[in-house]
Amino acid sequence: MRTAIFQAKYENLDAIREYVAQAAKDAGFDEAGIYSVQLAADEACSNIIEYAYNAVDDGEIECTCSQDGKNLVIIFRDHGCCFDPASVPEPILTGELNERHIGGLGIYLIRHLMDEVHYESLGEAGNVLTLKKHLMG
Repeated sequence: MRTAIFQAKYENLDAIREYVAQAAKDAGFDEAGIYSVQLAADEACSNIIEYAYNAVDDGEIECTCSQDGKNLVIIFRDHGCCFDPASVPEPILTGELNERHIGGLGIYLIRHLMDEVHYESLGEAGNVLTLKKHLMG
């Protein structure tokens, strides 16, 4: 298990992506699996920065990566406002692009890139988002 704490700033997304990529590589994922994990982490942390911390620069994101059998487990903890991703409806993906709402695909991507997504509100203590990706093979 490895844990790192990042300032909740958009400019730290590269470091977070690299951190989870190394965990995925160490777990034996191929390039496609590593990319999926990176993209899901990027979307999750972007949402934490934007919604949990309202893009204010004083928050932190704790990222813990571990293996559970043939699963890579990534846990993001923050101390921001509560936000339940399960409350977000599936986006409408049909129709003309210029008629669709801009944005709103982050949670959809996370749900489809990862095999399991769990959210827990800790009330005033923040939020815990757990992502799991199964290692094929």
